[in-house]
Amino acid sequence: MALLEAGQRGLALAAVIAAFWLFSWRLTVNLAALEPQGRAGRTVLGVLIPLVFGVTLLLLWEFIVRGLAVPSVLLPAPSDIGVRITNSLSILWADFVQTYLKAVVAGYALGCGSGFLVAVLIDRSPFLKRGLLPIGNLVSALPIVGVAPIMVMWFGFDWPSKAAVVVVMTFFPMLVNTVAGLNAAGAMERDLMRTYGASSFQSLVKLRLPAALPFIFNALKINSTLALIGAIVAEFFGTPIVGMGFRISAEIGRMNTDMVWAEIAVAALAGSLTYGLLSVAERAATFWHPSYRKG
Repeated sequence: MALLEAGQRGLALAAVIAAFWLFSWRLTVNLAALEPQGRAGRTVLGVLIPLVFGVTLLLLWEFIVRGLAVPSVLLPAPSDIGVRITNSLSILWADFVQTYLKAVVAGYALGCGSGFLVAVLIDRSPFLKRGLLPIGNLVSALPIVGVAPIMVMWFGFDWPSKAAVVVVMTFFPMLVNTVAGLNAAGAMERDLMRTYGASSFQSLVKLRLPAALPFIFNALKINSTLALIGAIVAEFFGTPIVGMGFRISAEIGRMNTDMVWAEIAVAALAGSLTYGLLSVAERAATFWHPSYRKG
């Protein structure tokens, strides 16, 4: 009898989940089919569709965890994670400042900035381009779990060692993308600049750098996620008693899975906001690019 009742509850739960998923899926499909005329309407719709889909996933997560009585140590419900975030704001903020506002921001600025400058400097040297780019591919393939302990030994246990890891992870993606972008200008445009008597500097500033902007922003967006991942993983190998990576490592050892998910949620939100801001900046700077034109 107990098994029969459990089976009936399981079927009922599966039916509710399936019905909710079909409703949400249909709602998302209908929203995606809309074509607002105004720019504001398109912006609102662009935010609304992923928001509805995200809320749907969270509710499904909640239903499944509650309905199947999944132990919180394996997978806490979103509501439990929300409660943990609310009750641990001071801890989460301190970890965010240590990992993101110090290590990630410093390492991201240094890595992307130096990668861009080196790309501009070696652009006129075929020897350096042929020598550095293969090394860049080699360094990009280095495992972070091998680089992080070395950086901790060189720069200490505080955030500078994490920033150094971020520099290593972000330098060569920016270098490779910028070099490729500087070569993206067409031969006809370059011939036209020479016909007008433009100097190499004028050609760089007025033609080649604008043509390279999509490549540069692509590297910036890729590095925005790489930097956060690198800083968090680097904190597993030595850090003060604060930071996202430290908190994840410590709390998973105590089986406080809800706190681990709270840190993951903060990291995901920070990374998504950074990526979104870079996308907005890219749209403003490269509005002329064919990918933004209506057919």
